[in-house]
Amino acid sequence: MKVCEVCGKGRTSGNNVSHSMRHTKRTFGANIQKVDVELDGKKGKKNICANCLKTMKKEAK
Repeated sequence: MKVCEVCGKGRTSGNNVSHSMRHTKRTFGANIQKVDVELDGKKGKKNICANCLKTMKKEAK
């Protein structure tokens, strides 16, 4: 399963709701990107969610 290596965000569950208000189970996947980054002084490819990536770009400026 893809999980963010920074914040731990992964899949969450919820419902599909049809027009007739019928509920069926579904999963929502996090927006995980495989990116070259330097974390804790180590460079490498990490699975990071888009939200953490956006925050990292802000802090780099």
